[in-house]
Amino acid sequence: MIDVRSFDSLGRADIDWLKARHHFSFGHYNDPRRMGFGALRVWNDDTIQAGTGFDPHPHRDMEIITYVRKGAITHRDRLGNEGRTEAGDVQVMSAGTGIVHAEYNLEDEATQIFQIWILPSGTGHEPRWEARQFPKDDRAGELVVLASGRAGDDGALRINQDAAVLGATVKAGQAVTHALGAGRKAYLVASTGSITVNGVPAKARDGVAVADEATVEIHAVEDAEIVLVDVP
Repeated sequence: MIDVRSFDSLGRADIDWLKARHHFSFGHYNDPRRMGFGALRVWNDDTIQAGTGFDPHPHRDMEIITYVRKGAITHRDRLGNEGRTEAGDVQVMSAGTGIVHAEYNLEDEATQIFQIWILPSGTGHEPRWEARQFPKDDRAGELVVLASGRAGDDGALRINQDAAVLGATVKAGQAVTHALGAGRKAYLVASTGSITVNGVPAKARDGVAVADEATVEIHAVEDAEIVLVDVP
């Protein structure tokens, strides 16, 4: 099953400082057909204007992964964590038993992010935040694990779920392949560039839901940057 969800069909929230597109029901956008995909609950495509951002607000019992597409995002939380994550890099916040945080674009240009929420494997986890730089060259023509709770994914940011977030940059004409275990699902978005997924075309920022497939073969029609989530 390959289900392409066009960018134009996504939920939206447009205010003066934020343009958001929601792959799944979120905030004021409610579509009973798009309540999540396996353990994946939220995938937001946000453009945040310079000098603005999300003021302090609480979360709990959610694994929140932020992939920065352009610019940078600055995180602050009431555990004392603070850090700036730049384009191509990733931060993870395990909300656990509860955390209050803020995210700001302190740059002089708009910042673009994917924010991905994954349901944890259970409750009661210790809240934490972590960010890491991932060399962009490592992702050339290969899917690299950026965040994971799977055994053996050394070097990835840790999450409290048997899931993984992977990224790749693929030149036009090249392909990458990802094996899906039995009963698992994948959801992927090309941040830039058009692609095909098991032969089905998708444009930049379209969502592609994959289930009941042994492998996911992604061909780049144009130079593409891909983010893929593998979930139970």
